[in-house]
Amino acid sequence: MLDSIYALLDQNQIFTSTTILHYWDGLVVTVQLVFLSLVLGLILSVPLAVARTSKNPWINRPVWVYVYIFRGTPLLIQLYLIYYGVATIEGIQQSMFWAVVEDAFYPCLLAFVLNTAAYTTEILRGAMVATPAGEIEAGKAYGMSRFTILRRIILPSAFRRALPAYSNEVIFMLHASSIASVVTIIDLTGAARDIYARFYAPFDAFLFVAAIYLCLTFTIVYGFKRLEHRWHRHLRPLES
Repeated sequence: MLDSIYALLDQNQIFTSTTILHYWDGLVVTVQLVFLSLVLGLILSVPLAVARTSKNPWINRPVWVYVYIFRGTPLLIQLYLIYYGVATIEGIQQSMFWAVVEDAFYPCLLAFVLNTAAYTTEILRGAMVATPAGEIEAGKAYGMSRFTILRRIILPSAFRRALPAYSNEVIFMLHASSIASVVTIIDLTGAARDIYARFYAPFDAFLFVAAIYLCLTFTIVYGFKRLEHRWHRHLRPLES
């Protein structure tokens, strides 16, 4: 069966087995980049969101500045500053960090992590602030400490409320990952650009990769819908 598929592809001038494999390699890079940035960004955003809700200005203000800067500037500019700017730091090329910095994947990952963490921090902060006062009072009535209330009441409740907004952030990061190709990373968009440069067929190359992004987006939407259905089942009316 694989032989027949390869034979069919080889009859096509553009979508041959070689170009399909090139797209596949780009898809793997895109998924790796988006998945790692979202996981690391989410881990970073939880303590930042907690700090953001603090009434202490020495804790709250630095996080506000970080969130304001990364939400207020384009991701492409942030990527350029990290990718090109870090390399100009004096002594960096002679340090042990150069082996990491010279690989475009890691500066790009850092830019994506910092960007998505800023957006996720604000999403979680809004969800935490919206926690009903009655739930917190109930925790205090049970004798829970502030940390226990945060861990067992505020954060779980905030995660459920933040789920629809966070799904939009995941989709945004998937689409924003297409700019990784500007720093020599061969992701899905980079693969499409290579195919276009080889065959001078912009519609074929970029419409195909757009279809892949569309399929990935539908998969993410479906996954979050299933997760919302599971986490919000207590809000559905009881069947008579």
